[in-house]
Amino acid sequence: MERVKTGIKGLDELIQGGLPKGSTVLLSGGTGTCKTIFSMQYIYNGAVMFNEPGLFVTVESNPKNIAWNMESFGWDIRQMQEKRLINIYRLHIAPKRTFQDLIDDELATITGIVKELGIKRLVVDSTTAFAALIEDPSTIRSLLFKFADGLKELDCTTIFTSETKSEKTAFSAYGVEEFMADGVIVLYFTPPNRSIFVRKMRGTNHSKTVHPFEITQNGIVIKPKEQVLWEAIK
Repeated sequence: MERVKTGIKGLDELIQGGLPKGSTVLLSGGTGTCKTIFSMQYIYNGAVMFNEPGLFVTVESNPKNIAWNMESFGWDIRQMQEKRLINIYRLHIAPKRTFQDLIDDELATITGIVKELGIKRLVVDSTTAFAALIEDPSTIRSLLFKFADGLKELDCTTIFTSETKSEKTAFSAYGVEEFMADGVIVLYFTPPNRSIFVRKMRGTNHSKTVHPFEITQNGIVIKPKEQVLWEAIK
C-alpha cells in the first residue's frame, strides 16, 4: 500500500510509514487538544518536505489567522503560499442557501481548487462547526456522508477534524464520522499531559496503545517509544 508521510515526528512510525494514500482520516478530540495545529502541520510538512500542494479548508477561522498560527512555529508559510503549495480556503456559509445547496456548491469549489492546483493533501477543519448549523440529527448524518463521499472522489489524502466531548471513548461529535472514515486518530489533553491514540487505520498494522506528545517551538512531536496508560486519560 502506498503511503503519504505526515512528516509529524513520531507519528509515521505508529502507522507503518504514513497515511494510506487517498484515504480519509478523522482527527478527533476535545477542546484544546491541538487538532488544528496537527492538521496545519500535516499540510505544511507536505509542502516543505515532499513538495506536495495542500489545501486547508476552514469553517470558522479567518485564513489570515491560520497563516499567523503557522508562522508562530517559525514555518515559512508565505513562501509556500506564493508557490501555491499551501492554500487556505474558508467555506462560505450563507444563511439564504439550503444546506443541500451549500454542500453542492462548496464541494464544487473545493473540487475546482484541487484540480487547478493539483492538491495532494486536504484538511477540513472542522466538520463539527459545519454540522452545528443544522438542527436535525438525521440531516446532519446525511449531509456529512455526502460531504465525505464528495471529498473521497478528489483522490486526496484527507484529514477532517471533529470536536468531541471530553470523554476518552467519544470518537466523533455526531456518532457517524468515525464510520465514514478510513482512519481515526484521537488526541487527548489531561493537563498537563497530551497524548495520541490511533483508533483505526484501514490496511495498516498500527499501534494499539496511547502515546504522549508535546507541542514544541517547531510543532507537534510524538514519542512512539513511550506509552500512556488508558486509565490515566480523563
